[in-house]
Amino acid sequence: MSDKAEPVDEFFRNEVAAWPAVPPAASDLAAELLALFDSQAGSRHLDFQARQLGSRGLGYYSIGSSGHESNAAVAAALRPTDPALLHYRSGGFYLHRARQVPGQHPLRDVLLGVVASADEPISAGRHKVFGNAELAVIPQTSTIASHLPRAVGLAFSLGRAAKLGVPTPWPADAVVVCSFGDASANHSTATGAINSALHCAFQGLPMPLLLVCEDNGIGISVRTPQGWIESNYGNRSGLRYFAADGADPVRCLAVAREAADWVREHRAPAFLHLRTVRLMGHAGSDVESGYRSRAEIISDYRRDPLLATAKALVDNGILGPDEVLARYEDKRTEVARIADEALDRRKLDSAAEVMASICQDRPDALARRARELPPHRWEFFGDQLPENAGPLTLAQAINRSLAEELARDARVVVFGEDVARKGGVYGVTRGLRKSFGGTRVFDTLLDEQSILGTALGAGLAGLLPIPEIQYLAYVHNAADQLRGEGSTLSFFSNGQYRNPMVVRIAGYGYQKGFGGHFHNDNSVAALRDLPGVVVASPSRPDDAAAMLRTCVAAAHEDGRLCVFLEPIALYHTRDLHESGDDEWLARYPAPGEHHVPVGRAREYGDGTDLTLVSFGNGVPMSLRVARRLRERGVTARVLDLRWLAPLPVEDLLAAAKATGRVLVVDETRRSGGVSEPVVTALIDSGFDGAIARVTSEDSFIPLGAAAYHVLLDEDTIETAALDLAKR
Repeated sequence: MSDKAEPVDEFFRNEVAAWPAVPPAASDLAAELLALFDSQAGSRHLDFQARQLGSRGLGYYSIGSSGHESNAAVAAALRPTDPALLHYRSGGFYLHRARQVPGQHPLRDVLLGVVASADEPISAGRHKVFGNAELAVIPQTSTIASHLPRAVGLAFSLGRAAKLGVPTPWPADAVVVCSFGDASANHSTATGAINSALHCAFQGLPMPLLLVCEDNGIGISVRTPQGWIESNYGNRSGLRYFAADGADPVRCLAVAREAADWVREHRAPAFLHLRTVRLMGHAGSDVESGYRSRAEIISDYRRDPLLATAKALVDNGILGPDEVLARYEDKRTEVARIADEALDRRKLDSAAEVMASICQDRPDALARRARELPPHRWEFFGDQLPENAGPLTLAQAINRSLAEELARDARVVVFGEDVARKGGVYGVTRGLRKSFGGTRVFDTLLDEQSILGTALGAGLAGLLPIPEIQYLAYVHNAADQLRGEGSTLSFFSNGQYRNPMVVRIAGYGYQKGFGGHFHNDNSVAALRDLPGVVVASPSRPDDAAAMLRTCVAAAHEDGRLCVFLEPIALYHTRDLHESGDDEWLARYPAPGEHHVPVGRAREYGDGTDLTLVSFGNGVPMSLRVARRLRERGVTARVLDLRWLAPLPVEDLLAAAKATGRVLVVDETRRSGGVSEPVVTALIDSGFDGAIARVTSEDSFIPLGAAAYHVLLDEDTIETAALDLAKR
């Protein structure tokens, strides 16, 4: 035992010791209450041990589950094959679910996470999370309910996969359980996700989702108004409401089972309002007495779910008070012993080991899949093969490539705002719904968080999602679904869970007519700095088709999350130099004849005086400038990066060395744009030639002709190129 016991620990022992003994009696509740107590006591002692380890500088995480151990009853009501996305106070749930699967060591699992051991079974010590692939617990690091859209997406995708005949890792009658706190319930991510679930259910779509709000009445130091959760969710149309108090374990078990069974039977969402308390503050560094009175803190000790379960054991004659305390102390001893063992386990010992789980990288497997002819290609295209249809625009090439992937793999689904009947704002998905049906090509809510959450869940359900975000500016509304959820899952699960998807985003500037910032956004920094995420940026039609195939192959083979940035202004562009020259059209490349590996650039020309490095809209601009430079006696080659992450550093350096002078032509912003990492990559690689860059201004893009005051133009490129050529 610690030299300084926690007050809640002392309170528990003193209270139990003062209870009168009840004559032993047979009880139908005996086995269930004993199991519940053991899970709750284990969770409580894990919290004590985490705080002790932290005070010794040996533990690294102390957000505890104390007061929330009633969530063990939720685990009891579910099956270990029901996917669970859990609140960070879910120690009771995790331990109780582990009881349902032989061979598990949940106390050890949690303590290995606390001490950041590489032997921890889900994240390998990268973060303290509740997760276990054998228990169907999908690790979450969210503290603001950002896992709710994924939970909704998974619940939706279970039904969608079944309808498509696509096998999933989960049973046909699985229930998705998602837990969160009362404070997190107010976050826009949570409210949007719950709205999305109800929107699906309203249409009669299967939505087997059990939402568990663990309501302790406080978010760090900010109180939730009493009755707020019940007022907000107690009478929500389409959302079945259940409520239980953690201080009543028998009722808690019954209500949790009723809620889980209802969702399993009706395949519709339900809300379980689990009233809890928060004991020992928000986290180890939180001084709770700074915002709560001592009387208020102590009053919560009487609502302790562990104390309530102990009382039920005694009152029902299952255990005497001394036996309860002995069981409680045995658990303390067991946890302390395992903690000592955990301290001797190895830690991650290199950057390579830390980063190994960020993503797989199997270029040979990826190339094989990208080059394969889809087995159902003839069934879909017949004698109208796209490579025989003549030159295509960028939009047409992407459309054909999407069709090819839909024909290739029954798991591929395409969805987003306006993508189905309308065929997209710019016609890129036109005809796909008619050809492949509304089950595989469908419209969504006008909510980017829900779109990306659907994709995150679809990947877990065994589908291969290709969601569309209508404009680049709109993805910033939901960036955390890519940053906090999508890009981290493989890292925090040691590669046991992945997020395969290709997110199509229409973006960049130079769009005439329908202008302004929200339809001409050139900010890509938020996408480029996500470890393991591929960012593709095609410019030409043939590259776009091949690169989309590569991205889908990367999602399929390596579980990659890929972002596919499509230049709106080039969607329907036909000409390069003069009107009617059709030089920006290209023949569709059949899968076997043109593969673009991730991180490989494309070079135009063999000029020796200057290299223009660009991407997106900058490529045709640079090619036009290169033609004018040639007329002035300066020969330039143009390098299309094609990939913004990872950058094609090898090709970049080769093109730079070929001329000794590099002008980076960057249509994004000067601060935080693409040119900064390009220049850095050249310097880091030892390039000692001349380097310059031209960019758009650090500005949002206004309407009309004013846009061209802040967007990069060809005159600026030409002037900078001539200046650089003179060096």
